[in-house]
Amino acid sequence: MSGRHKKTAVRWLSTLVAFVAVAIMLFPIYSIIVASFESTVTLFSTKFHFFPYHPTLANYQTVLLGTQSGTATSVTISGNQLGHVLTSFEIALGTALLTLAISVPAAYALAKYRLRVTVLFVGALLLAQIVPSIVLATSLFAILLKTHLVNTLPGVIICDGTYAVPFGILVLRAFLFGLPNELMHSARVDGASEWQTFRMIVIPLARSAIVTVAVFAFLAGWGDFIFALTTLNGASFEPITLGIYSFLGNYQANWGAVMAAGVVALVPAAVLLVIAQRYIATGLTAGAVKG
Repeated sequence: MSGRHKKTAVRWLSTLVAFVAVAIMLFPIYSIIVASFESTVTLFSTKFHFFPYHPTLANYQTVLLGTQSGTATSVTISGNQLGHVLTSFEIALGTALLTLAISVPAAYALAKYRLRVTVLFVGALLLAQIVPSIVLATSLFAILLKTHLVNTLPGVIICDGTYAVPFGILVLRAFLFGLPNELMHSARVDGASEWQTFRMIVIPLARSAIVTVAVFAFLAGWGDFIFALTTLNGASFEPITLGIYSFLGNYQANWGAVMAAGVVALVPAAVLLVIAQRYIATGLTAGAVKG
């Protein structure tokens, strides 16, 4: 086989593997969408349907309009997840803002200043990424309880930030390593202060990385379940993740409504990723060579 044919074969094989990988990752999402149009009885049948079998909008009616039923041995369905979606948006937006407020200046300091504690600090950030969320939630609950932040929106945002902030600092630090120091020096020679250099030079150049960190922090707050379940025990509001959990009872579960609520929770995150995908691709790869 000639070299040209080998390259063609490798290209087609790589494309096929990539297509299979994408199909495997997206198939659960497709299954949720199909299941959201089916009844719970159909979902528990022995046959899998690639298309909705006897499709119904009852599940979306339960999720969007709200119904309520229940007995001593069945699940009580509250429905109307739109309020939960709004709460998730507030938590996700707060997590993104908190992450940017901390990670952007911290990453700049770690990338551009020679600090003796840089190695220890970066090591601590990496360690924070591998701590199990349930362990972190338990310790944070004790802190929030003493600071009267349990069952509050800021408490959940702070908890979500404990995962998003270390990730944001690591990504932004890798990106800022690639920015030439001569740009900052030239700005200072022209009379710009440290704050002006940071605001007018660094932030615009790091826009892709900042958007990447903001999107991932937003998704961390949007999809959080452990921290919300721990810190919002008995609160009057709850995110969509806990809203989905409310459809599961001790003796019965409305799995059709669970699937429909999952689709409702998926749409905003998917739209955000589509809008910001080009920034994410640039932000994650820009610091891969230097630093």
